[in-house]
Amino acid sequence: MLRLTAIFIAICVVVIAASLGAVGYLVFGLSGTEASLLALAAMSGLALYNTVTARLHDRDLVGKQIADLSRGTADLARQVAEMTRRQIAIEHQEAARRSPGPNEALAAEIGELGELLKQLAETIADHETRLTELREEPSAILAALAAAAPAQAAAEMPVAVAASQDDATRPHVVAAQAVAAAPPVDALTASGPFKGKKHDEIADIIRTAIDENRIDLYLQPVLTLPQRKVRYYEAMTRLRRDDGTLILPADFLAHAEKANLLARIDNVQLFRCVQVLRRLLLQNREIGLFCNVSVPTLNDTDVFRQFYDFLEANRALTTALTLEFTQDSLRSLGPLEQESLASLSSLGYRFSMDRVTDLRMGPRDLADMGVRFVKVPADLLLSKGSSSSDIHAADLSDLLGRHGISLIAERIETEATVIDLLDYDVRFGQGFLFSAPRPVRAEALQAGPAQRPDPAPAAGTGTAEPQRSAPSPVMGGLVAHAAM
Repeated sequence: MLRLTAIFIAICVVVIAASLGAVGYLVFGLSGTEASLLALAAMSGLALYNTVTARLHDRDLVGKQIADLSRGTADLARQVAEMTRRQIAIEHQEAARRSPGPNEALAAEIGELGELLKQLAETIADHETRLTELREEPSAILAALAAAAPAQAAAEMPVAVAASQDDATRPHVVAAQAVAAAPPVDALTASGPFKGKKHDEIADIIRTAIDENRIDLYLQPVLTLPQRKVRYYEAMTRLRRDDGTLILPADFLAHAEKANLLARIDNVQLFRCVQVLRRLLLQNREIGLFCNVSVPTLNDTDVFRQFYDFLEANRALTTALTLEFTQDSLRSLGPLEQESLASLSSLGYRFSMDRVTDLRMGPRDLADMGVRFVKVPADLLLSKGSSSSDIHAADLSDLLGRHGISLIAERIETEATVIDLLDYDVRFGQGFLFSAPRPVRAEALQAGPAQRPDPAPAAGTGTAEPQRSAPSPVMGGLVAHAAM
């Protein structure tokens, strides 16, 4: 076929050159020699143009083939690594199955000890964070003591703060006393929408909202930069009180977890995410959705089995549905959670890491776990990255990209931030500059042939956003355009 094409082009070149020579001889009165030279020049020019064009086309074709080969090689390498990991996991399971009973009991005790150590580490980290905040400003110490200590301790606070200004080491002691004097969680009076209520009252409010199906799903778009084309959505959950007041995750998550209500909330979130994603895919096959998942889902055997079965029944959505975990949760995964995560990865689901507090991360380890997206706050990339990572923040996108991980800058609120992020080669952005989270329309939740789990697994409920509004992009008719 290629040879016939070349012959046809050669014949056309000769015919065109001969025609030009004939026109020059008959119309313009050129001599036979001049007409022949004109025809020869035209034929040479056309032949040269055809040769150059063919070479450029071949070069583009070879470049595309090399790129396809590189992508195929990278996919093959990931598949080989995944197969190796699964083989090792199977070998470990087989070895554990064949091990005698005492070893199994010892392994269970070691697992419980690991859980206790993890809880201790989380408690210490939380105390260190609170101590750091209290050390920064004496006024912060005063506010913490006034809110947490008894009345007689509050009367002594001005003396403690004054002494802290005379001695450089005194703020550490005062902060430690403030944390130690704080009453139990049950004795605290909630703030925000639950102001003046105790934990039991808040738990009843949350339970009633769940029973009456007052759980709303909100979507916030993730856009490509600089084109600002919607590529993904992140699903966020809001509770709605009987008077229509919205309750953000930052206000109800801790109380829902303490009251063991997260599984029910996350049941609704996961099921609705699948419903909405099916509707979105009917409009755009390239769209994707991030759904937050909590670590307790992974370490509870019964809950995870239901979670796994539901996701397995919806394996057609593996390329569009991304399960999102926090940085702290991925860092504190135990053997059981890692095996659960590997099971989800074997189904084909991809993972995302959000709530990043520092840039000390191992891209290779994240890629091995199945993480394909990392969400980093814009201010951390632009102002704090150099002090919280061994690599400059400007090189982070390239480093993650070499391991098949996409970097997403979140909490973008100004145009100046977008311009700075483009210098850092950030390809995706999310924030109030582009759109605030918008509620999903009711009709989108009434359709969708998703198989609902019973009961549903525990999953995350999204993150709270700043209290401000921003323009909303078009969300395929699924999202209400009314202001929040």
